[in-house]
Order: sequence, then structure tokens, then C-alpha cells
Amino acid sequence: MTHFSSSLRATPIALALAALAAIPWFGAEFYVDLVVKIMILAVFAMSLELIVGQTGLVSLGHAAFFGISAYAVALLTPKSEAASLWWVLPASVIAAGAYALVVGALSLRTRGVYFIMVTLAFAQMAYYVFHDTALGGGSDGIYLYFKPDASIFGWRPFDLDQRMSFYYFVLAVLVLSFAGLASLTRSRFGRALAGIRVNEQRMRAAGFPTFGYKLGAFVIAAMLAGVAGFLFALKDGFVNPELLAWHQSGAVLVMIILGGLGHLRGAVLGALAFTLLQEFFQSQTVFGAFAKHWQLLLGLTIIAAVAALPRGLIGLGHRLGELVRAPLGRARGRGTS
Repeated sequence: MTHFSSSLRATPIALALAALAAIPWFGAEFYVDLVVKIMILAVFAMSLELIVGQTGLVSLGHAAFFGISAYAVALLTPKSEAASLWWVLPASVIAAGAYALVVGALSLRTRGVYFIMVTLAFAQMAYYVFHDTALGGGSDGIYLYFKPDASIFGWRPFDLDQRMSFYYFVLAVLVLSFAGLASLTRSRFGRALAGIRVNEQRMRAAGFPTFGYKLGAFVIAAMLAGVAGFLFALKDGFVNPELLAWHQSGAVLVMIILGGLGHLRGAVLGALAFTLLQEFFQSQTVFGAFAKHWQLLLGLTIIAAVAALPRGLIGLGHRLGELVRAPLGRARGRGTS
């Protein structure tokens, strides 16, 4: 029975992967680019899910790590030639992780709303470093003229300048990120994080160094957000301070709430739903001049979705089952009376 239920859960994932693998062969360029954006945001959402859904730490500064990594790519890539992928990617991710180590070491000494405000403050500090100085081109941002080169001693396994290669590179990162986080949450470390989320005092009394576990999760999440920032910089070829802004952190937080907290699949579904809703409400073909007010329509839709699905999109099947069982239960009640 356990094997059957595991196979049942794996089937939708396998079908989704098959569909994603086929999209570049049949989809128009606009839709392929849209799917790439969704996959990158899904990696970003899963990184936040690790600290919010799995550890219970609500952060409003997560976009700082996303943006720092994106800027690191642009700053480390010369304007005259491509840099090596095999050192630019680790360097950008380490830059995000190093800042997270500092932020986490200080902010994790606070709790609740104080933790939220401290993470927001650190994110705004990073935002203004790039916004108000020449380091990152000020408010105009900077361009990435060359995507990193994947060559290994003269042999190039793939070329990120090629649309298909970049698509499958992003897909591979998404799959590896999901598999890695799934393994992490099932490990002793992941179970300790779950215990901290439920009752940190009890975990501390049981002898667990909860501060170390939280700091580890915070840095891992930041580094994964850095991976997403790296991919986003390559996708657009341009970075600006808005990548670090607080509303970017708010958007990714909405994604994991919309998808369903506590589930990696929920983070992916939330990124998918949020991006598609955003694209839909921005469509002038559908909404005409009112499309400029897309934030209002998106906000109302998200409020309605959260009210109707308190468990998020991941709980949609359970919710539909409840709606189906309710009339059947009333019918049986009338039949026996």
C-alpha cells in the first residue's frame, strides 16, 4: 500500500517533467521564456520554503540573496569576454551565502515580528548599496554582456547562449534543487528543523543546538536563492536594484502561501500560479486599459484563493473531496432517518 501511494504521488511529477522537457520542441519562444521564468522562480520559492514552511522562520529579506547573486554574476563577468561558469556560479552563490551568514548570525537572535523586521532591514541595506552607489550602476542597473562559458579544458558540454541548452540547464537545476531539498527535509537535519518549527523550546531541552540548525537552514536557503538569482541574471542579461527590493521578498512569500506551506510541491505550484496570474492580469487583450491595474486584480484573486484554500493549491484535491463528500453525507443522513 505504501509503495502504491508513493507511485501515485510520483506519477504527476513524472508527467510534469515530461511536459517540461517537451515544451522547447513545440512551444513558441514567448511561452518557452515564460516557462524558464517560472522554473527560476520555483527554485527561488523552494529556497524560501525551507526556512518558512520547514523551519517556521518568516523572512521579508530573502530577495537580498537573490539579488546579490545576480549582481555578482554581472560584476564578475568581463565586458569583453565570457567568464567560466565553473567559478562564476560558485562565486555568486557563495556571495549570497556569506551575506546570509552575517544576517542570520544577528537576526536569528530575535523572534517573530522582530526577526521579520531585522531581515527586512538587512535586505534594504543591500538594496541601497546597489541603488545609491556606482558599484552596481545605481538605479539603472548593469548589463551582463556574455553568459558564462561552460568549457572544461577546451571541451564545451553545452552552450548557455543557445536557447535550448539554457532551457535544459534551468530544468536540470530545478530538478536537482527539488531532489536535494526533498532529501534534506527527510534527513536528521530536516527532522530537527521540523521539530524547531513545532516547538523550539522542547528541541532545545532535548539537547539540540537550535541556533546552529536555524543558521544552517538560513544559509542553505540563501545559497539556493543565489542559484535562482544567478539564473535570472543569465535569463534577462540585466540586473537592477529592484531584484533586492522588499516587494520581491513579499512576492515569493505569497508564492509559497498560495501553493501551500510545508510542501516543496506547493512552492513550485505557487510560483506557477503566481506568474501565470500576473501574466494574465497584465494582458491588454483581455482587460484592455484596466490591465495597468493588474496588481489590484492579482491581490483580490490571491485573497480569494487563500480564503477558499487555506492549505494552498496543494490542498485543492482534499478540498474538492470535502465538497463531494458533504452532499453524499447529507444524502445518507436523510436516507437513514
